[in-house]
Amino acid sequence: MSSQIDHLLNETRRFAPSADFAAAANAHADLYDAAADREAFWAEQARNLHWHTPFTRTLDWSNPPFATWFEDGELNVAYNCLDRHVEAGLGDRVALLWEGEPGDERRVTYAELTDEVKRLANVLTELGIDAGDRVAIYLPMIPEAVAAMLAVARIGAIHSVVFGGFSADSLRSRIDDAGAKLVITSDGGYRKGKASPLKPAVDQALGDRGHGPQETVEHVLVVKRTGTEVNWEDGRDLWWHDLVPTASADHVAQPFPAENPLFILYTSGTTGKPKGILHTSGGYLTQAAFTNKVVHDLHPETDVYWCTADIGWITGHTYVTYGPLANGATQVIYEGTPDTPHPGRWWEIVAKYGVTILYTAPTAIRSFMKLGRSIPEQHDLSSLRLLGSVGEPINPEAWMWYRHVIGGDRTPIVDTWWQTETGAIMVSALPGVTETKPGSAQVPLPGIGLDVVDDQGQEVGNGNGGLLVLTEPWPSMLRGIWGDPDRFKETYWDKFADKGYYFAGDGARLDEDGDVWFLGRVDDVMNVSGHRLSTTEIESALVGNEAVAEAAVVGASDETTGQAVVAFVCIKESHKDALSDPEGLITNLRKWVGDQIGPIARPRDIYVVTELPKTRSGKIMRRLLRDVAEGREVGDTTTLADTMVMSTIQGQVKKM
Repeated sequence: MSSQIDHLLNETRRFAPSADFAAAANAHADLYDAAADREAFWAEQARNLHWHTPFTRTLDWSNPPFATWFEDGELNVAYNCLDRHVEAGLGDRVALLWEGEPGDERRVTYAELTDEVKRLANVLTELGIDAGDRVAIYLPMIPEAVAAMLAVARIGAIHSVVFGGFSADSLRSRIDDAGAKLVITSDGGYRKGKASPLKPAVDQALGDRGHGPQETVEHVLVVKRTGTEVNWEDGRDLWWHDLVPTASADHVAQPFPAENPLFILYTSGTTGKPKGILHTSGGYLTQAAFTNKVVHDLHPETDVYWCTADIGWITGHTYVTYGPLANGATQVIYEGTPDTPHPGRWWEIVAKYGVTILYTAPTAIRSFMKLGRSIPEQHDLSSLRLLGSVGEPINPEAWMWYRHVIGGDRTPIVDTWWQTETGAIMVSALPGVTETKPGSAQVPLPGIGLDVVDDQGQEVGNGNGGLLVLTEPWPSMLRGIWGDPDRFKETYWDKFADKGYYFAGDGARLDEDGDVWFLGRVDDVMNVSGHRLSTTEIESALVGNEAVAEAAVVGASDETTGQAVVAFVCIKESHKDALSDPEGLITNLRKWVGDQIGPIARPRDIYVVTELPKTRSGKIMRRLLRDVAEGREVGDTTTLADTMVMSTIQGQVKKM
């Protein structure tokens, strides 16, 4: 099958940065020229970190796809995020502005966070955790979660953060695969207005799940957050508040090689077995800090930064814990959901803390669109000066709503593309440089090699779509899949082994200017009457209709066309009266898509639903919608934020 993806949707709006923003921005156009010598460029960025032993070798790519960066250098990741700022006289700067869902709050300075991490590092050592050992972290978004990651990193151990919404079985599989010696958890956290337990899932995960009890975990360190009563296993379970405050605050950060493993983060695999993505230290921290500085235009002396991601995802690793703290930033961390106790909670927090940089997901933006602009308009958002988008491709109308309603038509938007595997942002506008285009991630960052190719690895050229590949190694790249080098090569490198390209699994096109537009996962591309259509473009067209807040499109088997376009749409609160004539609404939406991008893309079926199935990280689970569209039994729903949503969708589909 051809890898060419047909392009049907055109976007002509452009937004240049203001002269004032450009003049004060961290990034200037000369960065692209400086990156012409890629290795020298990345070496220069790496030297912004503190190296206990300076590196002399930048990149070793002699055994692809296994790279090393700065391998003869030594550093300590936690020292770079904490100690060096305190030693520079910035100990009183606030590192974390923490907001609990019930409204409790804490302001944690760099000196306080450093003290906590040093004490916890001593506790970990006393519990027998050595360099190279694995520690599972299963916590809500509380300051202890960040401290736990940094303490593990400080002693050269490897953390595996498991999102607090995952089940006991998911937690067990990750603990087993990593061979974790310790689990750090809490009694629970607050979500949607109530205490959500975590310790019971750990107890279940460590028990007999049908194959005997878990064998590698020696201790469970428990943070008291909700005060919920928990079961206790003496000798194994330990309270954080009993051990950490009384531990010594004297701890010298030892240097470790740049290629010392930093963390394993599990991402779902097509085989059903999660892939443990392995990242190391020096290269990862280099690109995390650099991209946070230039893409988010972070000025740590004056900015209040907020990335809304949970630490259970890569975005929370790179742009909550490591990038901002390496840069000495002050950032907001929020424990709860955007709609608790009211739908304006995020905007209330922006106003309360004077947030200047907001980095969030398109699915969240579309959810706010669905509720209407009247909610954010109740809050003072004038402190915002930069907006960012991460996760799925953002459709142009959501981009415009974000800029207009949240950014007051004055803030640049950086639409970023990257993955768990890439470790840090790879494609984005530079906010003081780029003339932005709604819906386009735009350009590879300085020092990143990227192309769009066909199945043979040949460039498709401007104006065409195909497969996105990374053509050169980059500092924050994954170093492998934990314990499975063959799967690493097969998953990411075998398709273009003769070229040495990393294949990301995403479709993309280059517009006439050479800017990148992401078209979603290649697995989601539909073949309709011989045309390869992107679900992303059709979803963008639907959300461009004034009545539609969110849309998800899938390809369903069709005897005539091979596949047919099937759409699921959520209607804005302000247009709920359209539901009184559902047939008329669907007819209008089908015509709208045909008018916007052509008759070939007109959906065969459109289902109006109240919610779309999403993971806790905000990704739409299109495979479940494909099951509904093709009349199959719905597959595994355990990773959904709301496991009941598929039952609701099936009921709504049957009524139509």
